[in-house]
Amino acid sequence: MREIDDTPTPRGELALQTLAMPGDTNPNGDIFGGWLMSQMDLAGYITASRRAEGRTATVAVTGMAFLTPVKVGSVVSCYTTIEEVGRSSIRISVEVWIDPHRSPVKVTEGEFVFVAIDANGRTRAVPDSDDD
Repeated sequence: MREIDDTPTPRGELALQTLAMPGDTNPNGDIFGGWLMSQMDLAGYITASRRAEGRTATVAVTGMAFLTPVKVGSVVSCYTTIEEVGRSSIRISVEVWIDPHRSPVKVTEGEFVFVAIDANGRTRAVPDSDDD
């Protein structure tokens, strides 16, 4: 039986942190899911490009699950974990957390796949790493 985590914490490294602004809201005053997804894509890109030692492009997004709305003024933090590195691809888990009054709340998570590309826009190999 799995134990309940009374103090959930983000998994991975902080890759991006930003502020939810009024221009990013729907008519109900909540932040658009698409805006959150774009922040996740940016965070994944930062991690993937660093690991690939160069340019990458998003090729797939899966497993999105929105757990709670985000309000204007929330500090939005994106954490990334490299799950798998293939010949030219990098699969990254991205979690989004907000910190209302210093009690972290998970907002959403998803899996992003990036491919390393060269200067001509063609797929290239991801360099080997000692961590893989």
